[in-house]
Amino acid sequence: MKQLNLQGKLKALATPAHLSALCGIKRGIEREALRIKPSGEIAKTPHPQGAGHALTHGAITTDFSESLLEFITPVSESPQETLAQLSDLQKYTLSHMGDELLWPMSMPCFIQHEDDIVLAQFGDSNIGRMKTLYREGLKNRYGSMMQAIAGVHFNISFPDTLWQSLQQLEQDTRPLQDFISAQYLGLIRNFKRELWLISYLFGASPALCSSFLQGKNSQLPFKKLGKGTLYLEYGTALRLGDLGYTNSAQSSLKVTYNSLDEYITGLQNAIRCRSDLYHHIPDYQHETPKQLNKNILQIENEFYSPIRPKRNGRSGETPTQALSRGGIEYVEIRALDVNPFSETGIDLEQILFLDVFLSYCLLKDSPELSWKEQKTCDANLQQVINEGRNPQVMLQRGAEACSLQQWGLDIFAQLESVAALMDEAQGTQCYAEVIEKLKAWVTQPELTISGRIVAQLTSEDKDSGELALSLAAGYKQHHASAQYQAYAAETLDTMRAQSFTDEQGVVAADSAPFNEFLRDYFSRA
Repeated sequence: MKQLNLQGKLKALATPAHLSALCGIKRGIEREALRIKPSGEIAKTPHPQGAGHALTHGAITTDFSESLLEFITPVSESPQETLAQLSDLQKYTLSHMGDELLWPMSMPCFIQHEDDIVLAQFGDSNIGRMKTLYREGLKNRYGSMMQAIAGVHFNISFPDTLWQSLQQLEQDTRPLQDFISAQYLGLIRNFKRELWLISYLFGASPALCSSFLQGKNSQLPFKKLGKGTLYLEYGTALRLGDLGYTNSAQSSLKVTYNSLDEYITGLQNAIRCRSDLYHHIPDYQHETPKQLNKNILQIENEFYSPIRPKRNGRSGETPTQALSRGGIEYVEIRALDVNPFSETGIDLEQILFLDVFLSYCLLKDSPELSWKEQKTCDANLQQVINEGRNPQVMLQRGAEACSLQQWGLDIFAQLESVAALMDEAQGTQCYAEVIEKLKAWVTQPELTISGRIVAQLTSEDKDSGELALSLAAGYKQHHASAQYQAYAAETLDTMRAQSFTDEQGVVAADSAPFNEFLRDYFSRA
């Protein structure tokens, strides 16, 4: 094999024979959003029937709780089309929600008690009951409050033309899918090394409602605003920190990414290993189950990671079974906060930046990532989560300490080269423009999303809830007056009706009692 560094690959890809290889990147977005009352409290109403059935609707469903909506776009090569689809799905759902609003932030609204967070209900089919019982297990393991946090998941896959060009340039003789999986794992390792930059730029949860800390003793140096808002002066993304969507019980899971077999083995061990922490919670074999099983992970989806290798599964397959069968098909980025300054929760600049950043993670050298180095990556991320906008913040870069600003500028110098190639291939200037704009954020932290949020809150000494409610009301009005762009209303009506028909088919197809269904499922996992 021929080893090429980042600049070598960019130079080779810039030749006429390979220039078009970077065209055709495919994306899909999943945006979560809590339904809230006009007062700002979490809604306790059922999933809106007018939007469809949560079990079988492919684009409008729920996540952990009945009030945590999830909007899922189909795969597209156009980021503008993806955003239009996301907007249409939210417009349609809002039109069936009465006076309820969509909470425009990641950290949840005012919640008086965890019991106010109602588990998502998926109907009476075996798979529907399994989904709800899994969520009950999450509640009993980690508490409901953590599960009320919302995020944006960004799915990306690169075109076959790129894989073929890279394999040719590197003179790699492995089967193409083996090469693709190895390349995606290299991307994942580099992403984990420099994930802190995503938190710095796009972290949008520097503040939270004090109700979120019910029963928790936090040592973080919070400052207080208004009646009930706590914030970190230099914080970026509390959602990704120790208070957010994390699981300390999983810290012992040494899941690594140096080969596909290594990753699959690590994850499968976790779903087969009994947990001392959760053995007292009744599982599906009990008369009144409170979780699916007593293992470290009930199912693979319980593994909390900011990035996952993925393959679309066949019916009945677990995620690792799909990966084992066909290799990595795409990656899922799970590290994005909901952007409160966008009516869709993510904007075009973020998508274009992620295109460049993930291409850079793919093309640059990616040595193996040891468990010890992964822990260093995690420590860098935590530092940026809590102190990222502090101009004096230092990170661990290899064996040396390095300022966030210097490391960030070094990364952007390489991103400029990647963006230039992507623009040349597609006949655009949009990638270079976004990289130039966001580069300024490295030395001007007040321009970041978290910086803008804190500035807005502190200048007016107001609760984050007040800001969120104002944004939510404005976005509802925006969606109500906007025209459908990607879908026709009639198409969404048809999807809604079909989801109820499909759910009835799922119920009718059940051929075993629930316990037998689960016993069979876990025997195959």
